[in-house]
Amino acid sequence: MSGVLRRLLGTGIAAVAVALGLPATSASAAPADAPTVGYDVSHPQCDDPMPTGQAFGVVGVNGGLATTANPCLAAQLQWAWRSTGVVAAQPRAQLYLNTANPGELRDLVSTWPSSGSTPYGDCDGRNSTACSWQYGWERARNSVSSIFVPAALDARVDASPGSYTWWLDVESANSWQPPTPAGQARNRAALEGMAAYLRTRGGSVGLYALPAEWQEIAGTVTWDSNLYRLPSWLPGASSPAGAAAACRHSPLTNGGEVAVTQFVSDDRDGDVSCA
Repeated sequence: MSGVLRRLLGTGIAAVAVALGLPATSASAAPADAPTVGYDVSHPQCDDPMPTGQAFGVVGVNGGLATTANPCLAAQLQWAWRSTGVVAAQPRAQLYLNTANPGELRDLVSTWPSSGSTPYGDCDGRNSTACSWQYGWERARNSVSSIFVPAALDARVDASPGSYTWWLDVESANSWQPPTPAGQARNRAALEGMAAYLRTRGGSVGLYALPAEWQEIAGTVTWDSNLYRLPSWLPGASSPAGAAAACRHSPLTNGGEVAVTQFVSDDRDGDVSCA
């Protein structure tokens, strides 16, 4: 995650156990009675030691932009698959993708599509809802086929996209259309294109965002969007207790539910399962 949401990762979860009021243990193992604590990592943690004993791990596929690759993805995939997996509702290894919609900068963006048939009609290269959807589809396809699959094969872990939950990381630090009704509709279309591609590969899809940023970028998601019933992963807490309380917050879409919450503590991004 970018900015304050992406912090350097520490070397254990003993501090998390203390914050949860659980018996302290060494940093090399998670307390047996703290099964819902996980971590998320990506390219900023490439040179950092990974924690151990996490219940689940979420790994960023991209290098901060939807068009780039996390250079240590293979090693971090191996780390995620070493998670204990003791929370039935949370797969031990999960993934997230950076998202964006640079349609207003399309003349400067080599990856902006010039063709494609979409639910919004044909893309013809303009800054349209159709081309926004196509952009999202192509970014997800590239991230899965050209970045994730080779890294998973190199790591010798499951390389099937359908074996993972894929979180769409929606943050204002990336390029987006303006917060007007038309701009938000194009932004939603880009996310819908990403979700549609991931579903064609059998993956489960969820949404990660601060609620205020989500409202600015995507606006209101209606029942006919493929984003409507997606689960939410909510950041913003500063402690495990705060993250647990955030499980009761409203999801990013009215049709979804809060499945995971994130906390930043001791320069670590930790995650709590809401199930």
